[in-house]
Amino acid sequence: MPHIALPEDLPGISAGFAFRPETAKPMRELAHILLHEPNTLTPGERELIATYVSSQNDCYFCQTSHGAAAAAHLGAAEIVTRVKTDFESAPITLKLKALLAIAGKVAQGGKRVLAEDIARAREQGATDREIHDTVLIAAAFCMYNRYVDGLGTWQPRNESMYAQMGRQLAEHGYRKAE
Repeated sequence: MPHIALPEDLPGISAGFAFRPETAKPMRELAHILLHEPNTLTPGERELIATYVSSQNDCYFCQTSHGAAAAAHLGAAEIVTRVKTDFESAPITLKLKALLAIAGKVAQGGKRVLAEDIARAREQGATDREIHDTVLIAAAFCMYNRYVDGLGTWQPRNESMYAQMGRQLAEHGYRKAE
């Protein structure tokens, strides 16, 4: 049950966005730039970062919708599950493992990221922009997760709905069609 009068038919962040469209626009734009626009990290890798942070923050809506988007990009839902439960043993690159370690620390608090974490990422080939974007994705998803959960939004458990949402996000991104 939402804590305020949100649209009843919209799940998760969509309800908050409908409630305040003027704040939704820049939040959607940020997500689109971070997760969908061209980057040296693939959209699937960036969605995995968002999914991992959301799972660490226990935000069901975000971890499930972004996990579905990652699966749509990667063609494998099993990778998403493995990243959420134990990314160090997941079948992903060493660079992405190092970036996920940074993202996980950002989810706990930005000051937890240490020089050794950055060095590990650089040793695995991460660029300054990839490190920057990982930290920003993690920080942004802490905000998105708290927005969704702090409003007490409706978070249905219909996996097929999330799979469809993930395909839509993977294909079209985060900007709202006008």
